[in-house]
Amino acid sequence: MKLKPSGSLRTGQEERFIYYYKKYKNNPLLVLLGLYKGQYYKFLISSVFYLIKHSPALFSPLLIANVINGVLTGGDQAVRAILVNVGIWIALLALHLPANYLHSKYKSSLTRGTEAGLRAALVDKVSELSILYHVRMQSGKLQSKIIRDVDAIEVLSSQLFVNLINITMNTVIMLTLTAAKNRYVLLFFILVAPIASLTIFTFRKKIRVANRDYRLEMEETSARVMEMVEMVPATRAHALEEVERKRMIQQLEETAEKGYRLDMIQSNFGAVGWTVFQVFQAICLGFTAFMALKGYILVGDITFYQSSFTSVVNQVTAFINLLPIITKGLESIISVGEVLTSEDVEENDGREELKNLKGDFTFEHVGYRYPESTEDVLKDFNLEVPAGKTIAIVGESGSGKSTLISLVVGFMRPDTGRILIDGKDMSEVNLKSYRRQISVVPQSPLLFTGSLRDNITYGLDSPSEEQLNTAVDAANLRKLVNELPDGLDTRLEEHGANLSGGQRQRIAIARAIIRDPKVIFLDEATSALDVISEREIQESLSRLISGRTTFVVAHRLSTIRNADLIVVMDHGEIIEKGTYTELMEKQGIFYHMENMQITLGHE
Repeated sequence: MKLKPSGSLRTGQEERFIYYYKKYKNNPLLVLLGLYKGQYYKFLISSVFYLIKHSPALFSPLLIANVINGVLTGGDQAVRAILVNVGIWIALLALHLPANYLHSKYKSSLTRGTEAGLRAALVDKVSELSILYHVRMQSGKLQSKIIRDVDAIEVLSSQLFVNLINITMNTVIMLTLTAAKNRYVLLFFILVAPIASLTIFTFRKKIRVANRDYRLEMEETSARVMEMVEMVPATRAHALEEVERKRMIQQLEETAEKGYRLDMIQSNFGAVGWTVFQVFQAICLGFTAFMALKGYILVGDITFYQSSFTSVVNQVTAFINLLPIITKGLESIISVGEVLTSEDVEENDGREELKNLKGDFTFEHVGYRYPESTEDVLKDFNLEVPAGKTIAIVGESGSGKSTLISLVVGFMRPDTGRILIDGKDMSEVNLKSYRRQISVVPQSPLLFTGSLRDNITYGLDSPSEEQLNTAVDAANLRKLVNELPDGLDTRLEEHGANLSGGQRQRIAIARAIIRDPKVIFLDEATSALDVISEREIQESLSRLISGRTTFVVAHRLSTIRNADLIVVMDHGEIIEKGTYTELMEKQGIFYHMENMQITLGHE
C-alpha cells in the first residue's frame, strides 16, 4: 500500500489539527482525538483483529484449566475435555496469521498516513513562515519538530487508539471469564485498581515535566549540532576545535542529564508498579490455593485464576508503561501545534497577482526596526528606481543595505511608509507571483546535494536543453561543465563543497539567467571572491543584468562603476546618490570610500 498525504501539502490533517489545537490548546488529548475524527472505526477494526490475533493467549488459561479438571475427573469426560479444548486452541492459533496481517494493515495505514500528512503540513507551514520567524527559530529545532515530534505523535496514536483499546478489551474479557467462574476471586482482582490509580497519580506530573524539559533540551541540541557542522571550516581555520568541542560537550552533558532524570522517573515508575502487582499475584496464588483446599473451586481452576490474574496484572502494567509514551506524545502535540498555529506567516491569498512585472520601484518614506531593537535600521528612505536601471547600494556594515534588499524581495514589510512595484503597493501584491519574476544572487550561493543540472534548473518545470545551455554559456560555466566527469549530470557535494567559490557563484548566476527574471538582486555577489574570479564573474553578471532592473549591494566599489545610480547609505539614511562620475567629482563620502579601497589594494 502506497501511503501519502491526501491532496496537496495543505492536508486535511493540517486543517483538523489547527482547528482542534486552537479549540483545545490546553488539552492535547482532545486535539489528537479531533485529528482522527471520522476514522475511529478503522482503529476499532484493527482492535478486533488484534483481539482475534491474541485469542490463543487470552483463552489458553481457561482451556488448560478445563483439561486439568477433565483429567482429574477421569473416564470419557476426560477424553472429551482433552479433545475439545485442544481442538479449540489449535483453531484459535490458525487465526493468528491472517488476523495479525489485517490488524497491522488497518493500524499502520491510518497512523503512518497521518504521520506523513502532519510532516507535509509542517513542511508547508515552514515554507510560509516569515524570515524573521526562521531567524528566531533555529533550523535544528524545526527539524526536531518535523522528525522527532511527529514520530512521537504517531507512536502515541498507535498506543492510545490500538494498544489502550486492546488492554481494555483483554482486561474486560479476563474479568468476565473470572466472574463467570467465581465472584469472590473477581472481587479480589478488583482490589488492584485503586493501587494502580494511586501509582499513576503519584508519577504523572513528574513524568510530564521531565518529558517537556527533555524535549526542549533535545531541540536545542539539534540546533547546536547543525550549527557546529556548518561552522567546521571556520572552527578549523582558527584552531578552535577544542573550544567548540567543549561547548558541544557541555550541551550534550546537559541533555544527558535531562534524559537521565526522565529515565530514572520512568524506571522508578515502572518498578514500583511491577513490584506492587507481583506482590498481589503471590497473594492471589495463596488465596486460590486455600479456596481449592476448602473445595470452593476445582484444582485446575488454580491455574486459570493464576494465569488470568497474571494477564490482568500484565494489562495494568502495560497501561502504566504507556503513561510515559502518552506524556511524551501529548507534549509533542503541543510542540507541533506551536508551529502549525503560528500567525507569523506571509499572507498572499486574495492579493493582486503581478503577471507582467516591469521593474519600476518607488520607496516612499520607508522605515523599519527589527523586533526587540531600540533603533531604526531604515529611516524615511525615499527613492525612485526606473525599470531597466541598475541601482548600486553601498555603505558600511550596519548601514541598512541588506535590510533594504530584504524589504524589496518581500522577506519583511516596512514599519512605516510603503514600497510601490509598478505603481502598486507591495503590501497588496501577491508576493509569490512577484518572486516568480525575480532572481536573487546572494554572497554565498545556496547549492544542494544533487546534479549540476538540478542546481541550475531548481524550481523550473522541464526547461529545454537550449535554455539550459544558454544559461551555462552566459554564466561562463561551459569550461567547468566540460571538465566534470558527467558534465551537467555530475553530482555536487553538500553546499557544492567540491567546487571553488567562483564556480559556485557562476552556478548561482546560471540559475538566475535561466529564470529570465525581470528584476535582479545581487547581494554582495562578488565580495567573497579573489580579484581574478571577480573579473570572470563580472562578465557573467553584465549579461545577467542587461535590460533588467538590478539592485546591487556592493562591497568593492570598482564593480559598480557602470551603475545608473549609486546610493550611499549610513545608519539607514541616504547621504549621497548619483552616478560613479558624479560622486567622484563631488569628493564626498563615496569619494573617500573609493580612495580608501584603492589605498588598501582592493581594486
